[in-house]
Amino acid sequence: MSKIIEKYPGRAFSKYVSQNLPLKPLLLLGDALTVLSKLPDESIDLIMTSPPYWGKRQYDSGGIGLEKNFDDYLSKLSMIFLELRRVLKPTGSLWLNIGDSYNGKGLVGVPWRIAFELTDNQGWILRNSVIWNKLKGGMDNTKDRLGNVHENLFHFVKQPKGYFYDSDAIRSRPRKSKVIKGAIVSATGVSGVRYKRQIELSTELTEQEKAAAFSALDKMLTDVVSGKIADFRMVIRGHHRATHSDDHKVSGRARELRDKGFCFLKYHPKGSKLSDVWDILPVTKHGITEHFAPYPVDLCKIPIQATCPEDGIVLDPFCGTGTTMYTALSYGRKSVGIDVSRRYLEITQTRCETLL
Repeated sequence: MSKIIEKYPGRAFSKYVSQNLPLKPLLLLGDALTVLSKLPDESIDLIMTSPPYWGKRQYDSGGIGLEKNFDDYLSKLSMIFLELRRVLKPTGSLWLNIGDSYNGKGLVGVPWRIAFELTDNQGWILRNSVIWNKLKGGMDNTKDRLGNVHENLFHFVKQPKGYFYDSDAIRSRPRKSKVIKGAIVSATGVSGVRYKRQIELSTELTEQEKAAAFSALDKMLTDVVSGKIADFRMVIRGHHRATHSDDHKVSGRARELRDKGFCFLKYHPKGSKLSDVWDILPVTKHGITEHFAPYPVDLCKIPIQATCPEDGIVLDPFCGTGTTMYTALSYGRKSVGIDVSRRYLEITQTRCETLL
């Protein structure tokens, strides 16, 4: 069973990193700022966390989130994020899940106030703002506003290039092409017949451009069958417009249409890129009744798969009942959890033991 470390967290961390032991998490008892100050510089690959929300809940052992005004809450969090930036490797990522709060009748804008603090005053780079669509909300009896069913998940890095990111690990699995009556048909039904007809009847293309378009289309269909691409769309001058912009100065596809008469939109052979809206149900049971706001395992999967190398270390400075640790362990990553509540760390222990 993982030990709960109360003293000498820095020493415990160094031992944990150096030993080739089973991937049980390292659990450190104490407030985040104090414990983080004992950890070495640039030693963490991924931080995945959800701090206590301001003015929302009374957590076990108190802690951040109980401040009377938002500025005090932001000030305390800011100091912690400075420490997180110090312990994160240059190649690392920070994923921050944070919900909003009302002050009186006004929505405070907590997530973006924190995001701007990190980018404007601490040097973090915001790569994505993900909308976690929880699909359903709790009981809401208000009669003068909409129900709240989303939260923000921000992806921050320390440097604009060179951070670890495995986009292939989180692509959706592509459907397969097939051959029907001797014709190549893509997963979405593209056979090339419609495009060939549009090329043939085009009054916008020259005969030379038509010949080049026919040849390029045949090669594209062959690439679908061989698996070089998953699917494609053909854009033909006079029949379609360039995506995003027709301005030749800002759109490469617009220039292709002008110069060649056609272009292709290719689908990656390993699947499509994940979007920044995630439909994930919130935790409603699963035995985690001791904590008021555990986030779901599915919210942790994508950050860990995409931004933590296989031999990396995941950190959650507000680990609560250990969803980050549990998910990291399930994907074969080492992890470090910090919390002010011994009871929450004991729950984390129990959850993670089920995977060992």
